Amino acid sequence: MDEDLTLPMDTNKRIEVNPKIIKELFGGLDENVNAIEELTGVLVLQKDDSVQISGTPEGVDAASRVIENLIDMIEKGEFVDRGRVNYVYHLLEGDNSQNMNKILSDVIFVNFKGQPIRCKTAGQKRYVEAMKKNDVVFGIGPAGTGKTYLAMAMAVSAFKKKEIEKIILTRPAVEAGEKLGFLPGDLKMKVDPYLRPLYDALNDLMGYETYTKLIEREVIEIAPLAYMRGRTLNNAYIILDEAQNTTREQMKMLLTRTGVNSKVVVNGDNTQLDLPEGKKSGLIDAAHVLKGIDGIEFVYLTAADVVRHELVMKIIKAYEKNDRRNKE
Repeated sequence: MDEDLTLPMDTNKRIEVNPKIIKELFGGLDENVNAIEELTGVLVLQKDDSVQISGTPEGVDAASRVIENLIDMIEKGEFVDRGRVNYVYHLLEGDNSQNMNKILSDVIFVNFKGQPIRCKTAGQKRYVEAMKKNDVVFGIGPAGTGKTYLAMAMAVSAFKKKEIEKIILTRPAVEAGEKLGFLPGDLKMKVDPYLRPLYDALNDLMGYETYTKLIEREVIEIAPLAYMRGRTLNNAYIILDEAQNTTREQMKMLLTRTGVNSKVVVNGDNTQLDLPEGKKSGLIDAAHVLKGIDGIEFVYLTAADVVRHELVMKIIKAYEKNDRRNKE
């Protein structure tokens, strides 16, 4: 930053920062600090082991709250980039009760590498709280919001605590461009590509050897939705992924399989339908039919909850804007 830069300043504030995290706080080429300056209209400079903020009282207050929250994030091992700066600013804007420390304080699970799994957004926090309080939860939102990963972390945590005896992961094997009958291999080889994201999440949470042994013992079951028909699922954590591609009948079938001491988490994105034209999504239908029933909660995540690359958030917002324009 150019320390000779002069602007009309009303207020100054100094925040002490651990010198070990200064570089992460400022970001590559100072991109994080540049984002803070653009959002709040202040000037931010590094002064030895501290950050000096200069600007209007409102701007300095906003910038200092953002910086303090970013420091909390970095100290908890979270990665900070321009997208996260934008999220923190809008999270705090006009709401003094919100902060990242509250969101990050709850460790859902510690994976096999010893890394804590936490919520990263207010929407994710609402989603996890809903899973703790309800037997049936619907997580609806765009790709990258952590719906499946957080549900699986909750399921693995419940299993480790001996709250349930089995984890069942399922998704509809919707044909998108290719007929299953023409794909090579047996049935398992044909449906595995649809289930691959579930395997990847388990690998990250438990490690390859652990989850493959549990699959062999049928403690963890990963199967197409059609395999659930006719069963009663007791003492299980059941996760239905890509639920937007279920039919009304399939959704009803799964929800009525729920047995004693079981939880069901249904995840989907209503904007990514692969069903044949004319077929109504079971996820969209369930949102109307089951709304208001005690023990069932719907949590809606948005582009603000995307925790992938900043561009993913921008892409989702652009498509949402285009969809609204087309409807109008």
